[in-house]
Amino acid sequence: MSSAETPSEVDLLIVGAGPTGLFAAYYAGFRELSTAVVDSLPEAGGQVTAMYPEKKIFDVAGFPMVLGRDLVSALVEQADQFKPTYLLGRRARTVSEVDGKLDVGLEDGSVVRTGAILITAGMGEFTPRPLPAGDGWLGRGVVNFVPELEALRDQDVVIVGGGDSAFDWALSLHEIASSVTLVHRRNKFRAFAATVRQVRELGVPIITDAQVIELRGDSADRLAEVELEVKADPGHERVVLPAQTVVAALGFTADLGPIESWGLEITRRAVAVDTTMRTAREMIYAAGDIAAYPGKVKLIATGFGEAATAVNNIAVALNPEAHLFPGHSSDVS
Repeated sequence: MSSAETPSEVDLLIVGAGPTGLFAAYYAGFRELSTAVVDSLPEAGGQVTAMYPEKKIFDVAGFPMVLGRDLVSALVEQADQFKPTYLLGRRARTVSEVDGKLDVGLEDGSVVRTGAILITAGMGEFTPRPLPAGDGWLGRGVVNFVPELEALRDQDVVIVGGGDSAFDWALSLHEIASSVTLVHRRNKFRAFAATVRQVRELGVPIITDAQVIELRGDSADRLAEVELEVKADPGHERVVLPAQTVVAALGFTADLGPIESWGLEITRRAVAVDTTMRTAREMIYAAGDIAAYPGKVKLIATGFGEAATAVNNIAVALNPEAHLFPGHSSDVS
């Protein structure tokens, strides 16, 4: 997929080409809305494509398991039947109201006029949290994510972190790497309990109450081992692990970027929405991880439902004679 020429006007501009944005593009086409999708990344798929293309995803309805890249590919294929325009590698910067429409200024200086905006930008612009002891090793043995699992085949891998990503990498790399060890600074985890159980059942070593204090290279200055400081009774003990790769799965800091200046209600780095997914600004909606409301659960599956809710309400906002409920897609021949 390549980025297209900027259209002068569309019914709906979707800001964010992750899974939620791609499903919204399909649904907008189903509602017969002309649609463009803008994203600062050069490829569709958002964080899934950029960071987790080979990650196994288990909580998408209808798929016992699906790889991130396969899910994105299927979503692109689903949306492409309605031919949305993709404006990739471009950031949406400004929004202004002109003649009852919204003019969205892109980073390259072009402007798209649209009847409505749907923000599906996930976490916004994200920056990986660094591994303190890994200074100077990023790209030389330390990575924040694993785009290609095969690149780590037969390596000794140390994963640092206690969240979902850390345990997902442990599951994915278990059968590929020579060894996998998970290291976490606490003895409690933020990951799903079922995933933690799976990793334990596989026999993956998990070292808790531990900090990485030093990374050391071999004679060719390639990463060779990791030294840990582990809490013991009494005091601390040092543990040295072989490692050709350290996966620093320590989470990310998020920044909404230009979206924060669009006159929306921002709460905890997310955009507040009502039950129609509308934001505080008329004709601007949000769905997926960036959307906030009481009881929100951040899942890809949740984003899909929110995208459908938003698009159906946008269709009525653009054309009051349209029906909110469009009928079932299975009824369309």
